[in-house]
Amino acid sequence: MATRAFDTRLETIGQVLAGPWRAPVNMLLEQSYDNHVSLHDDAMAQKLGFKAGPIEGPTHYSQFIPLAEAIWGERFLTEGCLSAHYRNMVMEGEEVRAFIEREPGEDHATIWASKKDGTEVLRGTASVGSHAPPTALDLRLNELTPLQQPVILRDLKVGHRTGRTPIRMDPDQHMGDLYPFSLNQKLAKITEPSPWYSAADNPWGRPIVPWEMVSVLVQYVAREDRLPVKGPAVGLFADQEIRMIDGPLFVGEDYEIEREIVALSGSRRTESYWTRTWVYRPGGSTVIATMLLNQATLKESYTPYAKEFGELYPEA
Repeated sequence: MATRAFDTRLETIGQVLAGPWRAPVNMLLEQSYDNHVSLHDDAMAQKLGFKAGPIEGPTHYSQFIPLAEAIWGERFLTEGCLSAHYRNMVMEGEEVRAFIEREPGEDHATIWASKKDGTEVLRGTASVGSHAPPTALDLRLNELTPLQQPVILRDLKVGHRTGRTPIRMDPDQHMGDLYPFSLNQKLAKITEPSPWYSAADNPWGRPIVPWEMVSVLVQYVAREDRLPVKGPAVGLFADQEIRMIDGPLFVGEDYEIEREIVALSGSRRTESYWTRTWVYRPGGSTVIATMLLNQATLKESYTPYAKEFGELYPEA
């Protein structure tokens, strides 16, 4: 008989299921891209007006997996979806709690995570199966205002699609400059450990990739997309959805991905590009998992932003 997926202690509060308070670890202190450190570095974050380098958004997804698995069981690991808007950053040392609220019998639920002072970290939806209602990011995409007067993203086009790229995650594989750690190093610090992540004693007979590491698996080769984003500039994840269709994904397994730019949007401080990634088995045409990601690039981190804006939009 397979071991239990999680031993996480959960609390029922009315119709809400809550996990324990956790203090996630920032494992991106040494992350670099465009030959500079990232927002997750304390000095860079402070230069841009933030208190310190934040925890990477998908790290928080791990806290929701025991909650969703408690509701939907193994089904969530095979055809589940987490879809959320990141609302506030979490710094190392801060504690976070995850919550899920589901109407009895439904295949979808509301999720959110909060700090001890009540600050909401993220909010979105969890669901299972292909017939669940629109996800949080389905709704958000439909409400987006298209990016006006782009500078950093002026050469990107909605509909641009990459070719097939092979991906794989072995237990001790260093995941590159974007993710300067291995799966085993992550598992030593993950907020919700599970024997199913490192051993074969589960329903599939082989270790599965943790939900937060699906983000790493499909993003660590992102530089190979060679998207024409102006830089150097600093970005952050603002929205993210990870969906299993024929999951889970397995450690030490070869996969292929394709990516498409599905939207461009912006705010006073950011220019954002939304990409959808499809995961396939090698040579296959059946999608087995997807990720939707909004990467928001900070205008102030791109040194010639004001100069180039004036040149591109002299009438503005």
